[in-house]
Amino acid sequence: MFFTRIPCPKWVNHDAEFLRKSSKYFSLVGIIVGSIGALVFYSTTFIFSTEIAILLSMISTIYVTGAFHEDGFADVCDGLGGGWTKEKILMIMKDSRLGTYGASGLVLILALKFTTLRELPTYYIPLALISGHSLSRFIATTLIYTHPYVRDTDDSKAKPAAKNITGGMLIISAFFGIAPLFFFKTPLVFLTLAPCYLAKIYLGAKFKKWLGGQTGDCAGAVQQLCEVVFYLSLIALWKFI
Repeated sequence: MFFTRIPCPKWVNHDAEFLRKSSKYFSLVGIIVGSIGALVFYSTTFIFSTEIAILLSMISTIYVTGAFHEDGFADVCDGLGGGWTKEKILMIMKDSRLGTYGASGLVLILALKFTTLRELPTYYIPLALISGHSLSRFIATTLIYTHPYVRDTDDSKAKPAAKNITGGMLIISAFFGIAPLFFFKTPLVFLTLAPCYLAKIYLGAKFKKWLGGQTGDCAGAVQQLCEVVFYLSLIALWKFI
């Protein structure tokens, strides 16, 4: 209900405690979202070119999540680009309007995502989509685990999911996040974990410096960056190993 627009049964209500516990399934949601994108890509390749199929798969994942993480990435770009104090950055990130930094960052990361997917062998794109969405969401949960939640207001809908993640919850997230990698034909694919986590460390250091921790938008930004870094790492594996 929180991470996607997929309809839930009517008896499922929004509850802060449910939302807090749901963080451990963040990576499983990634498998579901990535599978939808993979299905759209595979089915549309019978009709359209690879480029169009990739774009349609990206549109499907953005639609099914309501651009949830893309919005977080854009907010972080705006906040870190235009703010010089913690209070100012948090205020900018809370603003629903999109600024120049956010627009530029969003266009560039989506363009890079499309280009990297296009560079991969076509038969590996469906598995890459599933793995990219699940692994990047696992890395995002590690940010929640290592960095404290810093937004003071209680009206943040993301607050329960962005704080108090336990070690056990992180292990469950890791299982679902890494599981799709086992379907690749080479164990070398696990080398992609290193650059993805380094990307998280890089953003995490910025969040620690300017905010003292993280917010839900920060986790979304980590997810978006790590998804692209995963695709870039796959390209490096195919070309240089």
